[in-house]
Amino acid sequence: MKERGYIEKLWREEKYHVLLHSQQSYNEIRELLKSSPTLQEVQLKIEEALRCEPTKGTVINAYDHMWGYFKNNATKEEKEKAQTLKSEFQNDSVTRNELLIFLKELAQKYNVTYLLESRVLQIK
Repeated sequence: MKERGYIEKLWREEKYHVLLHSQQSYNEIRELLKSSPTLQEVQLKIEEALRCEPTKGTVINAYDHMWGYFKNNATKEEKEKAQTLKSEFQNDSVTRNELLIFLKELAQKYNVTYLLESRVLQIK
């Protein structure tokens, strides 16, 4: 695989993880990818992004982006649970991991390989 292929694979695996930590870093990396960065440059930008502490806003933003993969196929109950979990997270009643576990379960149920291969959902 050529270096660009490794870069694209890395970004597929990390993009929602980066988004969870920093919208600004996510946007910067997307811009960087429009040029011809080296794998090392992209890795460094990702590492830098992951050092940012996630906020409620960045977590909800990433959650909403990932939820978009399911919203048209989800059952009424899943849609209600998605909204309830989001509200409870905003009120500090559930953790970030609980949101991610829910998304991982949906990704498994609906066989969304793109999300299943995403590092942000590599949780237990």
